[in-house]
Amino acid sequence: MKKIKWLLEAALLVTVSFPLAILPYKLALKVGETLGVFIFYAWRNRRNIAVENIQKSIQAGGLKIPESAGSIARASFKNFGRSVVEAIKIYYGLGRKIIDETAIKGIENYQSAAFKNKGIILITGHCGNWELMAVTLSVKVCNVSVVARVQDNPYLNKFIEKVRAKYGNRVIYKKGALKGILSEIKKSGTVGILMDQAVLKDEGYVIDFLGRGAWTTKMPALIARKTGTPVVPVFINRDGDRHIINIYPAVTLSGEDDAEKAIIEDTKKFTGFIEEHVRQYPAEWLWIHRRWKRVNDG
Repeated sequence: MKKIKWLLEAALLVTVSFPLAILPYKLALKVGETLGVFIFYAWRNRRNIAVENIQKSIQAGGLKIPESAGSIARASFKNFGRSVVEAIKIYYGLGRKIIDETAIKGIENYQSAAFKNKGIILITGHCGNWELMAVTLSVKVCNVSVVARVQDNPYLNKFIEKVRAKYGNRVIYKKGALKGILSEIKKSGTVGILMDQAVLKDEGYVIDFLGRGAWTTKMPALIARKTGTPVVPVFINRDGDRHIINIYPAVTLSGEDDAEKAIIEDTKKFTGFIEEHVRQYPAEWLWIHRRWKRVNDG
C-alpha cells in the first residue's frame, strides 16, 4: 500500500512540476511569486509562525526593519515560491542558465581554506535559494557534500539524489551524519551544513539568535576543533532575477582553554554570520521554521 501511495505522490508531483519547469525563466519567477503568495494566505499555521518569529525578533531587538512583520513574512513566502520554481527547473535539467548567471564573490577565500588540505566545512542557513547555492558551488568551485534529511518518499529521494549527483553534490543524511562528514573531510572534501535549525539538547547549546536563545548545533565547532578543518561561511542572495554567492574568510576559532567554552564561543561566532545575513536580507530567510522551540522564551 505504501509503495502505491509513494508512486502516486511522485506521479502527482511530476504532473504539477513539469509545466513549471518548461516555462520561460522570468515567467516562471512570476508564477513562483504567485505560488508563494497563495501559500502565504492558504497555509495559515506556517504564516502565523513566520509573523510571530519576526515580531518576537523585532521586540527582542535582534531585528530592525522599516516594514511590518506581515510584509516581511509575505515577501519571504514569495522568495520561497521563486526558489521552488528555480529548483524545479534545475531538477529537470532546464536550469543551467540560472546556474551560469549566478555570480560568486570571495572564491579566493575558499581557495585559501582549501590550501590547508584539511577539508572544508561550509556553514550557511536557509537564506535565499540555498539549493541553487549548493548546486552552483559544485559546478563552479568544487564538489560539495550537503547534510540533509531523507525524504519521506523513497522515489522522490532517489530522484533528488540523482539530480544532486549530476551536478556534483553528494548527500550526507542526518542520521549518522558525523561519520559521513568525517569521511569526506579525511578525503579533503567540502561539506555544507545548514546551521539555522533547532536541535535537541544533547546536540548543541542555546545560542543567541536575533535577540533570543535558540538551540544550535555544535557539530561544526566540534569537528573544526578536532580536525583543524577550516569553517567557511557562505551565503546566497537575490540580485534582481539573478543571484550572488558570497564566500567569506575562514572563521578564526576561539583561543579559550576550556574545551566546552571554546565550542560555545565558536558556535556563537558561526551563528553571528547567519544573523548578519538575515538582518541584511530579512525577506530571504525561511521564517516558517520553529527556530526557537524548546527554549523557555521561544
